Amino acid sequence: MLGGTLRSAATGEVLIGASVSVAGTINGVETNTNGVYTLRLAPGTYQIQFTYIGFQTLTQEVVLTRTTRLNVELQEVTNKLNEVVVESERNSFQERLSTPQMSMETLSSREAKLLPALFGEVDIIKTLQLKPGIQSGGEGSSGLFVRGGSNDQNLVLLDDALVYNPSHLFGFFSVFNPDAVRGVELYKGGFPAQFGGRLSSVLDVKLREGNRKENDVSGGIGLIASRLTVEGPIQKDKSSFLISGRRTYVDVFTRMINKAKENDPDWSPIPDYYFHDFNAKATFELGANDRLFLNGYFGRDFFTFNDENFNFNFNWGNKVGSARWVHQFSPRFFVNTTFSVSNYEYEIKNELDIYSFNLTSNITDLTLKSDFEYISSEKHHLRFGGAVTNHRFVVGRLEANSQDGSVNVAAGNTYRGQEYGVYVSDDWSFNPVFTLSYGLRLSGFLNNGKNFLGIEPRAAASYRLSETLTLKANYTRMFQYVHLISNSGASLPTDIWYPSSPGVKPQRSDQFTLGLTKLYKDKYLFSTEAYYKKMNRQLDLRDGAQIFGNTELEDEFVFGTGDSYGQEFYVEKKEGKTTGWIGYTLSWTNRTFPDINEGRTFPTRFDRRHDLSIVGIQEVSRRISATATFVYGTGNAYSLPVQRFIFQDVPGEDYTVIPVYPDRNSFRLAAYHRLDLGLVYKLRPKRGSADLTFSVYNAYNRRNPYFVYFETLKNEESNQITGFVAKQVSLFPVIPSITYNFKF
Repeated sequence: MLGGTLRSAATGEVLIGASVSVAGTINGVETNTNGVYTLRLAPGTYQIQFTYIGFQTLTQEVVLTRTTRLNVELQEVTNKLNEVVVESERNSFQERLSTPQMSMETLSSREAKLLPALFGEVDIIKTLQLKPGIQSGGEGSSGLFVRGGSNDQNLVLLDDALVYNPSHLFGFFSVFNPDAVRGVELYKGGFPAQFGGRLSSVLDVKLREGNRKENDVSGGIGLIASRLTVEGPIQKDKSSFLISGRRTYVDVFTRMINKAKENDPDWSPIPDYYFHDFNAKATFELGANDRLFLNGYFGRDFFTFNDENFNFNFNWGNKVGSARWVHQFSPRFFVNTTFSVSNYEYEIKNELDIYSFNLTSNITDLTLKSDFEYISSEKHHLRFGGAVTNHRFVVGRLEANSQDGSVNVAAGNTYRGQEYGVYVSDDWSFNPVFTLSYGLRLSGFLNNGKNFLGIEPRAAASYRLSETLTLKANYTRMFQYVHLISNSGASLPTDIWYPSSPGVKPQRSDQFTLGLTKLYKDKYLFSTEAYYKKMNRQLDLRDGAQIFGNTELEDEFVFGTGDSYGQEFYVEKKEGKTTGWIGYTLSWTNRTFPDINEGRTFPTRFDRRHDLSIVGIQEVSRRISATATFVYGTGNAYSLPVQRFIFQDVPGEDYTVIPVYPDRNSFRLAAYHRLDLGLVYKLRPKRGSADLTFSVYNAYNRRNPYFVYFETLKNEESNQITGFVAKQVSLFPVIPSITYNFKF
């Protein structure tokens, strides 16, 4: 048995997902989330190869006579030698061929920073939206709609702590600061048994630990935001810290404009809007077998509109904290224990001359979880553990008052619930060509004396048809015990989280996936996956439902089923000066509710028949990289009226217009497509490194639809209605931007 930890030689940070293999064979493993690897080998002499993207491959001879610990540090690639890059990527592709895990996308912050971005602000979630089977909620949105699932069906984890609303700026940016993020894994299916609580995806975001060897300062200055990160050793080679923050400053300019225009009677003041967020992490090596991680995140959005008669303030955000202890009993046995706190809340304050109201909603979680890994033999890798979460929901608390006391209203509810889960799984290497991963998760939710139980089997298998071709399949069942109540198709800060209760049963999904993975000429990885997902107990609102200040909220709910199926195609090239990928998805997503659309099945708003993304990165020289992304998608399904009735009173003065709708979402908006271009120019500062990043969002100025409304046409003389015409609203035209990034 050979085991140890892989780290960066420059910073001392552990390397997650690095490849460790026996040179010239398909025998290899990846490092886990703690950078630890364990390779099961018989006694003998081996050439062990350590590879990681962006680092030089290291090959070391090992004479193995007993269980041996070998800690390794890899050097970062400063001058990219083709031979190193080829070797590294081939091993990465080989790992994807050999593992039974499928339906998973990985991304590093380093990769995301190369691609062009809206307003020049790098966003890891937006980069994930370029992968097949993952859609955004709309123009510029950082929402995730994975294989027909809704935005609330994603389990979002930040260093093992849950994040309820991963968006800033009404969904245009995510809460993840790219300078603080090490990498991201997104599971679209084939969920490992340690994850539960959501139906459609798991977004597992890992933060960097900070440099254990020397102090570093890095950051960026952009058109609408700036960011700064400071990191360094607390005790050299033993402990480290990382502090990172960012803030938008569009509000600074809008205030200056409003001030200059304050004497203009025709000027409509521009509302204040900004966000800031803050990450902090400390890592301590307590001994040879123990490590402690402390992590904190705080983010807040502010929207304010004030004038002499009106004072409107709206703010929302997440507070997340976690303490994680990692202990290694032996090279075969690890435990990872985390205690986390997560809070999401929003508050709306509105004050008029004689009247004011305050609307708040929040959810707070306390979670304790332990995950064990045990490598029992050369063929079996066991994982088991459990988690318990205490939820506290404050749903739609409304307070309204008037100065004369004639209005004094308070409404809203508080709920509590306990969610728990235990699991066990095993990766079984049956023989060199067949691997089976199987497990079982038992989950539950206790609320108001009602206890829900869910049995969640998980299974995945891979069969290597040849050295370069693998057949894979998996099945997963998931339960979801908390639900997002939303009046819109996209996630908004005012959406409400609601627990399962005697009247609201937990959601459930069953997903089947079958796929092929092919490595071609050691340069191109091709994969295709067919999936079918059935979802039960889906929740929606009745037409005209009132969710704020409603003490009988469950009366507004309706329940139904959904299904999603499709085929994904993906080809990727990472070797050489020209790299990138092409992803295409053909899919259908439907819902059926007895109380909606007269019980007839209808497509969801984000049902997208065709979805194409093309990403290209060209290394022009050692100092210049050019990038381009093109996306195309079928227009969103939409409900529009096909005719209207007009009722007038007897004198013919007052009238009411009543629209007539056909089946829900029976129309399609125009297709969405966009080209973004980018250029990274590396500077040569006297100290450290720096670059200028140019990007052009929506390069050919496509006016993509955001929503459609109807304008009423009237006769100018009689003021009688003569018709209605549909108008399309688009958000972003061509937007050039420039960002200065630095590190020293």
